Amino acid sequence: MVEQVNVTLPELGRGFHLITSYIASELPRLPEKGMVNIFLQHTSAALTLNENADPSVRDDFETVFNKLVRENDPDYTHTLEGSDDMPAHAKSSLLGASVTIPVSNHRLALGMWQGIYLCEFRNYGGPRRLVITVYS
Repeated sequence: MVEQVNVTLPELGRGFHLITSYIASELPRLPEKGMVNIFLQHTSAALTLNENADPSVRDDFETVFNKLVRENDPDYTHTLEGSDDMPAHAKSSLLGASVTIPVSNHRLALGMWQGIYLCEFRNYGGPRRLVITVYS
């Protein structure tokens, strides 16, 4: 059986945002065993799983990604949408647009210190749309 829900996250601003509890609240009843795929319908943000306990991880993520992909690089040609746009596309490609999580005992089988992140790479990205598909 397959179930699917569409979710719109509110605008969260630039940064790495833990959205695990928000996702969990939007899920249909999960099967005993299965998989959940969360797909982000945007090209300037990303999804990832990572540390959910220490908030400093979020700041360090921002630092790391800004060092990897710098803004205002004179070699960029895709610049009409602002200095944060092309770097946002590159950063999004590094992490990807989806995560897949196993389901065990009707719950997301995340590790103890794992959380789901929306990685917003634009200064003003707007609301973000997700397609969540549950497979049993």
